[in-house]
Amino acid sequence: MGYSQKMKEKRILLAIALNGLIALAEVLGGILSGSLALLSDALHNVSDLLSLGISYGALRLSRRNGTTHRTFGLKRAEILAAFLNSSLLISLSLFLFREAYLRFSHPSPIKGGMMLVVAFFGLLANLMAMKVLQGESHGSLNIRSAYLHLLGDTLSSVAVVGGALILMVRPLFWLDPLLTFLIALFILKEAVVLLKESTEILLQTVPQDLDLERVRNRVEEHPEIALLHHVHAWSLVDGEIHFEGHLAFRNNLPLREADQVRGEIEELLKREFGVSHVTLQSEYQSCQGNGFIEE
Repeated sequence: MGYSQKMKEKRILLAIALNGLIALAEVLGGILSGSLALLSDALHNVSDLLSLGISYGALRLSRRNGTTHRTFGLKRAEILAAFLNSSLLISLSLFLFREAYLRFSHPSPIKGGMMLVVAFFGLLANLMAMKVLQGESHGSLNIRSAYLHLLGDTLSSVAVVGGALILMVRPLFWLDPLLTFLIALFILKEAVVLLKESTEILLQTVPQDLDLERVRNRVEEHPEIALLHHVHAWSLVDGEIHFEGHLAFRNNLPLREADQVRGEIEELLKREFGVSHVTLQSEYQSCQGNGFIEE
């Protein structure tokens, strides 16, 4: 296991420990203060514990080597984790919408002072947990899903702290469920984006930043290539693009020369389009009449 993989695992474990402390403090504080916003923030932290646990497990699974049964190993465990985490976030947001509605209908008094103290320490812990995962969140959809959970927690804590300050001045009982509603709205928004990204990878759609028309134009600029067709492109995991296609040659080149041209096209795809793995089939006067994308 590489140094980077070890660091990711250690950072997630540290984030789990911080979130466990936050969740415990906010559950107790929410019950004692009567704050739904604090309890909703605590519930979000509990979901984060589950999310981080899933991310950690997926990270461990993803480093398993390929076998004759699973030739890619379990690399997509991290994408599946991101899919599960986003689904959990959507379920959580719907639950919070319901709780906010019930509290609007049946308001109850809230102890703003206790709510403020607990939320403030929760905010500090959330910021620490975010800092722990920030450096690893850019290259992995799995880590980013966990990071977005923490970002949602941090914004929730900011909202709860602000609400507590207002409640200490004026007893606006509708403010607590309003904050809960806004927190749920943010969680839902981030979850839908994450769910869409992970679903697209699982369904092997073309990566958003890969323009296949531009790929075809660049490949067919080669003097020996008449046509690029039967193209398929997908992401195995976040940031790992696989590409396959057929190269129709203009001339019946010797095998060594054809292999050299194919190697030039592979380097082009990797250099200009960030493709990680390329599979190209060379042909001459075959597959006539087939389209750019065709089974």
